[in-house]
Amino acid sequence: MVIGMLPIAFAGGAGSEWKNSLAWVIIGGLISSMFLTLVVVPVIYYLFDRFLFKIGKSEKKEIELDDTPVEEFESEASEYV
Repeated sequence: MVIGMLPIAFAGGAGSEWKNSLAWVIIGGLISSMFLTLVVVPVIYYLFDRFLFKIGKSEKKEIELDDTPVEEFESEASEYV
């Protein structure tokens, strides 16, 4: 998406004054949201998890899942078809 907006950002000609600024705003928003999603959020999650481990609150709870046979799901699905 960012690469697709570059021709609009660098365009020159009639009416390009308002398109250029809009393209730069979109490019900046995409880059900043990508940076927040891929770098900042995982780092904060890691630091918070490490902090909880240091204070002894990092007990992981195991969730037990019921083993349901496939035949039971197939019979439920056949009722609605």
